[in-house]
Amino acid sequence: MSELQTIDARNRETEEQVRFPVAEELGSRFAQAGHQLYLVGGTVRDALLGRLGNDFDFATDARPERVRELLTGWADAIWDTGIAFGTMGASKRGATVEITTFRTDAYDRMSRNPEVRFGSSIEEDLVRRDFTVNAMAIDLATRKLVDPHDGRAALRKRILDTPATPQESFNDDPLRMMRAVRFVSQLGFDVAPRVLDAIGDMAGQLERITAERVQVELSKLLCGRFPRRGLELMVDTGLAEIVLPEVPAMRLEIDEHHQHKDVYQHSLVVLDQAVDLEEPDTEPDLVLRLAALLHDIGKPATRRFVEGGGVSFHHHEVVGAKMVRKRLRALRYSKDVIEEVAQLVYLHLRFHGYGKGEWTDSAVRRYVTDAGPLLPRLHKLVRADCTTRNRRKAAALQRTYDDLETRISRIAAEEDLARVRPDLDGNEIMRLLGLPPGPLVGRAWRYLKELRLDRGPLEHDDAIAELRKWAENEGITPTGD
Repeated sequence: MSELQTIDARNRETEEQVRFPVAEELGSRFAQAGHQLYLVGGTVRDALLGRLGNDFDFATDARPERVRELLTGWADAIWDTGIAFGTMGASKRGATVEITTFRTDAYDRMSRNPEVRFGSSIEEDLVRRDFTVNAMAIDLATRKLVDPHDGRAALRKRILDTPATPQESFNDDPLRMMRAVRFVSQLGFDVAPRVLDAIGDMAGQLERITAERVQVELSKLLCGRFPRRGLELMVDTGLAEIVLPEVPAMRLEIDEHHQHKDVYQHSLVVLDQAVDLEEPDTEPDLVLRLAALLHDIGKPATRRFVEGGGVSFHHHEVVGAKMVRKRLRALRYSKDVIEEVAQLVYLHLRFHGYGKGEWTDSAVRRYVTDAGPLLPRLHKLVRADCTTRNRRKAAALQRTYDDLETRISRIAAEEDLARVRPDLDGNEIMRLLGLPPGPLVGRAWRYLKELRLDRGPLEHDDAIAELRKWAENEGITPTGD
């Protein structure tokens, strides 16, 4: 049985079986035109692991314009956004394909992009790839595996190694160091000792790479199956000092007189527990995972030793939220991601004032209102932040949070907490007080919202009376209805 048939048989047990005919059709089309076509890279790796997706990568001796001609009339859609790098893209029956002309790229090792050079053989193409597990191909004409760098053996051993020396590979593209730790997170692989040594020696080269490209790899790492393993490798090799220096900074020295949790290890445990709290069969939650990892990054800056022993981290959530915004902006995350992660970091300690249920309904409303649409994530973050080894204490904390969630559900059912607004809208405020649009209307609106949070919904007449009382205190003489 050929390599392609072996992989296809494995995938016939799943819903993936319709996808290999796409590769076979393309192989026949290219062969009839006198061209070679290979399945390559991550497509082959994932297929051998039994986790083939809906995207296919191919390599060919045909030049891009010729590839376009061969795709025309076969593909449902064609795009050429990668043509400068020799790549044409297409879709067919829900599958996405990218076909790249054989390349033998050259790097000047100063710029961030290679000088694209087309090659003449699959072997030349494979040697330029990042890791041996990604340097395999399947010849669609013969159905045979092309594996000049023993990638399949590395796949069996679950080891990441480079086709060339790691020094050559990382000098060509330092981002490959981040790809290594990303694959550790996604695939659970180990890194070959020589690769590990090279990353440790060359981590500083990552500064040659744009923040946007680094951020993409970091996000993929965080959304992998084993994010903690990837992050630990980043810290151990020095990559984190370039990408997320606040994370290794959490490894605070702890002496026998000032005991507190190892903040770094605690944060990794919180990340693990947050991942476990994600709903099954859903996409990984990047915002939650970033918040879990970074929720305590304000602790090193706020640590104070207390006279007589002990240590404090007052307002570390406030400092941490500011640090999160600064770091995630530097990594070019979107504004929405930055604000959501920062708000979760800012709010993660709020629950600890709940005690044994001493909060008033007003405090519960404020908790919900301040969290807004982040409330489900905040629930997970707070629960994940319970890392005490004392089982009784841990169980008590979880019961207390259960009680808070029950109260939130009760009040939400009674008052529609998802949309807490004043009992009078802006138009009514202007009508009742005889005010034109402007700052005074906004102040009145905010006053009524605070009242709504404190006391819950008011009867309409009571809300009007409170508005008039506020206006009197502000020296405003109502001239409206």
